[in-house]
Amino acid sequence: MITQTTRRRRLVIGGAAVLATALALSGCGRSEDSTDAAPQASTSVDSGPATGEITVWAMGTEGENLPKLTKEFEQANPGVTVKITPIPWDAAHNKFTTAITARSTPDAAMVGTTWMGEFADLDALDPTPSGLDTSGFFEGANETTKVGDTNYGVPWYVETRVVYYRKDLAAKAGITTPPTDWDGLKAMAKAMQDKAGAQYGINLQPGGTGSWQTVMPFSWSAGAAITGEDQKAFTFDTPEMQEGLKYYQSFFTEKLAGTDLPPNQTEAQFVSGKVPMFISGPWMAGSIAKLGGEKIKPNIGVFQLPKNKTATSFVGGSNFVVFKDSKNKDSAWKLVKWLSDAKTQASWFKLSTDLPAVKSAWEDPSIASDPLLPVFGKQLEDAKAPPAIVNWEQVATAFDAEVEKMVKAGQSPADTAKAIQTKATSIGTGG
Repeated sequence: MITQTTRRRRLVIGGAAVLATALALSGCGRSEDSTDAAPQASTSVDSGPATGEITVWAMGTEGENLPKLTKEFEQANPGVTVKITPIPWDAAHNKFTTAITARSTPDAAMVGTTWMGEFADLDALDPTPSGLDTSGFFEGANETTKVGDTNYGVPWYVETRVVYYRKDLAAKAGITTPPTDWDGLKAMAKAMQDKAGAQYGINLQPGGTGSWQTVMPFSWSAGAAITGEDQKAFTFDTPEMQEGLKYYQSFFTEKLAGTDLPPNQTEAQFVSGKVPMFISGPWMAGSIAKLGGEKIKPNIGVFQLPKNKTATSFVGGSNFVVFKDSKNKDSAWKLVKWLSDAKTQASWFKLSTDLPAVKSAWEDPSIASDPLLPVFGKQLEDAKAPPAIVNWEQVATAFDAEVEKMVKAGQSPADTAKAIQTKATSIGTGG
């Protein structure tokens, strides 16, 4: 079973908002004169230097590494001081919502992509200035900043999911070119069992926390959507959703993937050859190399998710936002604009290994010459995130539970789609 690392799971699913907290806050944080009209963005970030103190919150290792990067910003703007407060992921969501309620937010912050809808609904985020050019970002990443018709902040760094495979075992199985469609992926998984001695051809998560991140790409590729265009109603119970679910379930019913694998052993199973394929993000390459040593490195291969109607993957990562209650809003936006520069993004990759959200940064030799990373860059050209709705975490939990019933208890894809739709509709979008 694939269970993502704690750091990365929180990065993309944002440390799951507690329902009681969400309900308690649903009426808080909005200004008294709020209306249903789209918030108005300022027109530009002026060209003058940043000044004063900019307070910033950032989580995990990003919070620890960011001060090394912002020293360059301070040198370029001698009148500014950037004060970074590192926050543990476990405490971050409550710290943000408490600060929003008390109107004591920092000037700017790193925010997990699935928190965007909630924080925007609380009227806490400053809209992205219309003069700040966002055309250079990956489209899927830029969509994670959009709530309704308004963009808030910018994508800071990204991650997506591809298929990992053992190149040596694929060759043993007679496969020299990675598959590009659904039939090809299934044939490769079967060949890994029949000819390369694998217990299972591919490691897929059998439901449970975060499984939607692997399942939804197959339904997206079949043409499904999570909501309608207005993001007010869910659209899980469709033939396209069922098609993706049916394909995912088939790996288990055909014994190409297993429900009996121990959790948190994906790397070990890959290195041993027991399960030589899985779907995950860029951080797994380092984990595999650390476990398998120099011998395994040349045999780590990756390819884009296979195509049905499309070859769509999941995009996660983190955005950088400015809060409405910032006391130094102009300088905060200048910092965000600087963080969005391709050279800054390449420098950040070298510090953190976080992948750039700006496409041109991928031309830097540190990324372009890597044997695996360019595949992630290509996959990011076709990658989606859930819509930025307030109640996504609760919907995702319901989704994961129904997928587990489908995989482990044989619930039909049609009943699974129907159950997800019913639960999601009951939860609501929260907007």
